[in-house]
Amino acid sequence: MDTEVYSFALKNALNEIQNICPDIKNAFMFREDGEIVAGDANTPEKTVVRVIDAFDGVLEKADALGGVESITLDSSKGRVSVSCMNDLYLVTVTTKKADMNYVNTVTRVLIPTVLKLIEKISPAPLKNSLSEPEMKPEIPMERKPEELLHGCAEETTAKELREPVQTEIKPEAVLPEPPVSQFIVENIGGLLVPSDTVRVDNELISQWNELYPGKKINDVEIETFGGKSARCKIKPIKESKHEGKGAIQVPGKIQFTLEIKKGELVRVKPIVE
Repeated sequence: MDTEVYSFALKNALNEIQNICPDIKNAFMFREDGEIVAGDANTPEKTVVRVIDAFDGVLEKADALGGVESITLDSSKGRVSVSCMNDLYLVTVTTKKADMNYVNTVTRVLIPTVLKLIEKISPAPLKNSLSEPEMKPEIPMERKPEELLHGCAEETTAKELREPVQTEIKPEAVLPEPPVSQFIVENIGGLLVPSDTVRVDNELISQWNELYPGKKINDVEIETFGGKSARCKIKPIKESKHEGKGAIQVPGKIQFTLEIKKGELVRVKPIVE
């Protein structure tokens, strides 16, 4: 397996651990020779290097005792834990209130599982077999990790301040194309009839409103077969005897503008805004 893909898989696993355990503030992995394998998104590389250097002498002394299975450093601000998994070391920085039993359960299950899956796909990046971590004597440390915790917190905070917050932009819903209907022109007139308003079946207006929920259809575009078009206001036909006949009632002024007359066929589509 390609080294980048291998590191990417472990990085995702570390990020997932933080999602499961929010009290884990930093997490990364390195080899016995100091090579950085993977780190979570919150931990800068230079901080990882500093921590590895700080543990280098301790791990060398541990080899004389047969190796080390885990190291835990307590301070007033939190804990730094180092767990050995074959030739890999997992470092986690947690808050003081973190439930370490839960943290250890998650890390000692998820990470070995990911390593085994990677080994099944391709064992190339791994130097040793990925069996369950062998229990080794734990070496206590009296030194408080104030500087390590403080360094991780400062680096993480500085990085968060530098990086802009990514705002999720939801794509706007795509509206369907306005349907085009054909109608036969009918005359409409009277003293109280608006000269800029046509009338169609109320059922058709209801269908348009259902097609575009949350929007009100107030206008339509009328187009003649001669290529002329006009935008008009729309209202439902008042008389029930004229409904359902495929007619559009058009005032004289609009007929004159479009150069049409009673009995001619026109196209009509709703205007959605």
